[in-house]
Amino acid sequence: MDDCIALILGGGVGSRLFPLTQVRAKPAVPLAGKYRLIDVPVSNCINSGVDKIFVLTQFNSASLNSHMATYRFDRYRRGFVTVMAAEQTRTSSEWFQGTADAVRQSIPHFSVYRHEHVLILSGDQLYTMDYRKLMAHHRAHSAAVTVATIPVSRAEAPQFGILKTDDKNRITEFHEKPQDLAGKESPVPKAMAEAGRTYLASMGIYVFDSQRLRSTLDSRPNDHDFGKQIIPDAIGRLNVVSYPFTDYWSDIGTIRSFFDANLMLTGATPQFDLRNVAMPLYTNARMLAPAVIEDAHVTRSLVSEGSIVGHSHIADSIIGIRSLIGSGTRIRRSIIMGADDYPLHSHDTRLHIDGPSEPGIGDQAIIEGAIVDKNVRIGKGSVIKNTRGVQNMDGEGYYIRDGIVVVPKNVAIPAGTII
Repeated sequence: MDDCIALILGGGVGSRLFPLTQVRAKPAVPLAGKYRLIDVPVSNCINSGVDKIFVLTQFNSASLNSHMATYRFDRYRRGFVTVMAAEQTRTSSEWFQGTADAVRQSIPHFSVYRHEHVLILSGDQLYTMDYRKLMAHHRAHSAAVTVATIPVSRAEAPQFGILKTDDKNRITEFHEKPQDLAGKESPVPKAMAEAGRTYLASMGIYVFDSQRLRSTLDSRPNDHDFGKQIIPDAIGRLNVVSYPFTDYWSDIGTIRSFFDANLMLTGATPQFDLRNVAMPLYTNARMLAPAVIEDAHVTRSLVSEGSIVGHSHIADSIIGIRSLIGSGTRIRRSIIMGADDYPLHSHDTRLHIDGPSEPGIGDQAIIEGAIVDKNVRIGKGSVIKNTRGVQNMDGEGYYIRDGIVVVPKNVAIPAGTII
């Protein structure tokens, strides 16, 4: 993999993940209590032997920059992880206009590194992939471009770019979010066909031969997006092949998909395995103390390090780093992201959280079907539970998206509040 560099696309404003993207880039959104979304593609790269990694971003990049600084290779390797933000230059005064334009504007920065292949990844997906197998498939088919694809059902197909292939994995057609699916099925493994997953969706993961990438982007300066423009055009001119992928994959594009993907991780045998020693998920090593749990009833949940949990009931939930959970509290099917730092008086090891200055979940609070972002203070006796089934609305100190109540970062909810 020495001849390969990776470009991880940080995405745009992340409006569908708002308010989690209110003050952070999409790839910097916390995952599973202690990770961030960007850790997924970076870890896949490291585990696959790809050690020249660029992260392309432009919106709310401060938190992402800080997190990426934790990835440091030893001095005996030539590898690195670096963030490249959109910038004004003499040749371009525009921000990134799309995925392809982000790569086009970044060519002067990564072209100085020796490489024959470019691996283009998304920064907001949850999956485990050995990119060595992807690269071997690319070479074996003498491809100019390889698109990673995953079988989806008829109900899911209109949400994706759907590709049609021949029996040798060569892509022959591309349809962007088609509503009419007649004749758009592709050959898939027998198990996938029996499950009704007969449409191939693009995963937004590409391998390009370096020279082909540059010549394609140079020849089409007004095409700004890979999925909508560059890939469909290449299918008619180049050998573009599909790399079929059948393991777990989730595109974290909405509040609902983010919520469901996180809660999936709380199961005994989750589809995405955080304990996979062959393909570990790396992140910032914070050196936090183990979680303290005092007489709590916790089922099917993840409790992250540095947390203090009082006499409470927690089920099907994720408790993030440095979370303080008061006594008499009930949390169900929720994501509590924790805090960026310990409270000022954390050495007191207090489990009853009554002071308005401390982030955490107060005594006797009830939280169900919610996402509580970092550094949030939920006052004593508050209730956060969408009992009326509202799908979308903006409230004072909270939002409801896809039926899920989201309390944004750094918000304080007064004691006794009912949402």
